[in-house]
Amino acid sequence: MGVEFVDLFDKWASSYDDTVSGNDPEYREVFEGYEEMLEKLAELSISPVMEFGVGTANLTRKIINQNKVVFGIEPSKEMRRIANVKCPEAAIYDGDFIDYPQLLTPIRSIISSFAFHHLTTDEKKLAIEKYQQQLEPDGQVIFIDTLFKDEAHKQQLIKDAEKAGFLNLAQDLQEEYYAYLEELREVFLEHGFEVSFKQLNKYAWLIQAKKGE
Repeated sequence: MGVEFVDLFDKWASSYDDTVSGNDPEYREVFEGYEEMLEKLAELSISPVMEFGVGTANLTRKIINQNKVVFGIEPSKEMRRIANVKCPEAAIYDGDFIDYPQLLTPIRSIISSFAFHHLTTDEKKLAIEKYQQQLEPDGQVIFIDTLFKDEAHKQQLIKDAEKAGFLNLAQDLQEEYYAYLEELREVFLEHGFEVSFKQLNKYAWLIQAKKGE
């Protein structure tokens, strides 16, 4: 999955926290309310938790602080290095949304923040199918990520970014694999999940999908 992004992650690792903290004006709206969003996601998670796209362990740290067990999956060696320093209590493995170590511990929550868009549409379908098999009955997938309501919404966000002079953001919105809300809803439904969506800022959405019994 998204191996083309791993080199980018390695290079981004040292400045990632500055970006999500709002210090980069180009991505400030994307990560508006970042800490509160991660806190909400951590609160919603039920232990044991599997987290994909750990990055620099900002979400992982919040889960650990809530005395929950978390297993992290991260493809970037440099991100893993920072994550292990920031959150040594967590077990963080090399892997991605699709190819990851198979754990013996029952998993009740699968979570991720600002990372699922690195999968193509077909990869998203495959990942959700695997999570349906991985989760315990009544387990949940809980993601925060940028979504498009539809094509018109996508084009408006691109236009807004270009108008503001945020050309890197505009390029990201065009080239990365951000999901369309209704298409993602259909994939979860096809695999037996009950799913809901809640918009958190101009770009970010909370996605909650509960596995049927």
